Amino acid sequence: MLDSEGWVQRMKLFGSAGRNAGWLCINLRSERVDVSHVVTRGRARPQITRCESFRKGGDDAATLNRLRKELQLDRYRCTTLLKNGDYQMVQVDAPNVPAQEAKSAVRWRIRDLIDYPVESAAIDALFIPQPEAGAGRAAQMIAVAAKNEVIAATVQPFNDAGIELEVIDVPELAQRNLAQCLETEGRGLALLALDDESGLLTISSGGELYLHRHIDVSMPGLAAAAPEERAGLYEKLVLELQRSFDHFGRQFRNVAVARLMVTPVPGAEDMREHLAANLDVPVALLYLSEIMDFPHAPELHEPQRQAQCLQLIGAAMRDAA
Repeated sequence: MLDSEGWVQRMKLFGSAGRNAGWLCINLRSERVDVSHVVTRGRARPQITRCESFRKGGDDAATLNRLRKELQLDRYRCTTLLKNGDYQMVQVDAPNVPAQEAKSAVRWRIRDLIDYPVESAAIDALFIPQPEAGAGRAAQMIAVAAKNEVIAATVQPFNDAGIELEVIDVPELAQRNLAQCLETEGRGLALLALDDESGLLTISSGGELYLHRHIDVSMPGLAAAAPEERAGLYEKLVLELQRSFDHFGRQFRNVAVARLMVTPVPGAEDMREHLAANLDVPVALLYLSEIMDFPHAPELHEPQRQAQCLQLIGAAMRDAA
């Protein structure tokens, strides 16, 4: 996803011959490394061929070097995800230049919207589809910016371990990839994923990301909350979702949200009922087994494990994007 002069010159845009089909996402966590491989092309349903977590032994580079050998990572096209807080995503008017030049020109659109010099940023961008009725309205883009030093620090342990990263992506687009399996043609799909750190809401349609919002509610926070505290967290979710849906409705009147899908969490059915009773869209729980096959990763039938790995799996679904 991200591109910038210098730091990605060694990365290849396309996989090398002889590599396994699909993509493999490797995420470095504080105490573990998560790995997922997904194959989408040529299959009626995406198949997760690998989804595992490995405890770190030594520093990041040492752990990655061990996994490179054990898992034969040289045979995969590899990607990783930036962490929340390591990048910014901002919506801007598209520059008035040919589409093929827009990604370069958007750099100057966001110079006053990020909190560091734009000259020291790695930047990429994608267009937001515009409604036909929006003729005359400026096209919109979502720009993704990260400090070059953050990108360098992300890439360094992989380089030290001899692992070639072909792409660095962000959770919002990983979630968009997975949401495609849930979309109804011509309608919007809202997906709320709660993991160990926070919540992420995305709204997509036709495989395109329209809206994204981080929400300060996490899976551990819900699990640890007393009943009255949990009710307060549900109300916080309702408020954030209502605001997001109202904003989306004003911007994209021609794309109605068909339903809200929510990752299973502790007390998931209670949360689903509460959201359904207070929102104007149908609410359903997301179970990966309904849209994907994972015969070699049975632990993904456990809701908590599924929630932990959702964006990891989505990042490995680049072929579906």
